[in-house]
Amino acid sequence: MSRRDIAVTGVGLLTSAGADAVTSWQGVCSGVSPAAIDPELGDVPVPLSCRVPEFDAAALLGRAVWRTDRFVHLALAAACQAVTDAGLDTATWDGARVGVIVGVGTESKQTSVAALRKYLDHSYATLSPLTVPRSTVNAAAAEICIALGARGPSMAVTTACASGATALGTARDLLLADRCDIVLAGGTEAPCHPLTSLSFSQMGALSTRVHDPQGASRPFERDRDGFVLAEGAGVLVLERASDARARGARPQAYFCGYGSATDGYHYAAAHPEGAGFEQAFTAALADADLHETDIGHINAHGTATPMNDQIEAAALRRLFNGHPPPVTSTKGVTGHTLGAAGAIEAVLATLTLRHQTIPPTANLDQLDPAIDLDVVAKKPRPHRMQAVISNSFGFGGHNAVLVLRQA
Repeated sequence: MSRRDIAVTGVGLLTSAGADAVTSWQGVCSGVSPAAIDPELGDVPVPLSCRVPEFDAAALLGRAVWRTDRFVHLALAAACQAVTDAGLDTATWDGARVGVIVGVGTESKQTSVAALRKYLDHSYATLSPLTVPRSTVNAAAAEICIALGARGPSMAVTTACASGATALGTARDLLLADRCDIVLAGGTEAPCHPLTSLSFSQMGALSTRVHDPQGASRPFERDRDGFVLAEGAGVLVLERASDARARGARPQAYFCGYGSATDGYHYAAAHPEGAGFEQAFTAALADADLHETDIGHINAHGTATPMNDQIEAAALRRLFNGHPPPVTSTKGVTGHTLGAAGAIEAVLATLTLRHQTIPPTANLDQLDPAIDLDVVAKKPRPHRMQAVISNSFGFGGHNAVLVLRQA
């Protein structure tokens, strides 16, 4: 075990496949997408979304639910799940040594649009004094700290759709620098709002398969045409491996490598040769002190947008000298949760290692001939693996690569 190993001792997860880690894992392994027409999206051109089912924020927060937005509710629920899963007692931990890092990709449209309507209607007196604290991206990290008594470093990290993965990398740095003993790290997003849907639709980023919601998210498929907007949150409890052992915790995986790089190419499009991704990948492997041949599986970014999937696939072929390990994109089931995706997929990668099973890529009926990868489809694949990689890319050219090793 490397002295730089960070143990994953607890996970919390809310996705459209389930409101906890167990049901989300089962849903992802089913290979069936829960995407549906969303009445709350109104008459926008693409009213599709993936919502977290059976999630009662009021049961978690009580009367305080009104003062925070949904992206905060999801993050706090995931954090509470992760802390319980890790066997931690927030009443006895040293809160000054507990950090909270949460990735968020976009501001809260629910709060900001409601406030804008009041402004345009000149209804100034009815504008909520909580408009700013409800909509700021640091609200999730702040509320987790308040609820759980964490008083160490806390922050919001935003690198678009790589935010969740970047938050985990930032948390790892804090632990290795001995700034914290425990960090709750992850990502959250609640983007299912008409304005967000319309904005991505105008970019041509969303799937237009309104006639077939469950078949809309089709990573690596020949006829893929974009992603499905989704909400969700994932939080991991991270500790130095030595500290986890000392308190008798059982690691679920080791977060052993992290790499990040920026394309410096375009505000929305990925570098056509995946330059930033390759740099981040190489850095992550070096950080983990592993070779490409040590990697048994890749949880791909795989958004189902035509160019993104091709660029990622071609880069993986180069990075693995023409022989990448089995690949999956869990976004076929979960949809694209934007800033939460990297954290959600880190939790799923942890579960992949624990179960030694790769979940399938949903809706993959015919692989794009331009994508020469072993993409797991139709059903879960039992597979022996000691280390896995999870990729995340974001608008602006942000790239983050995580390496997790079996515990």
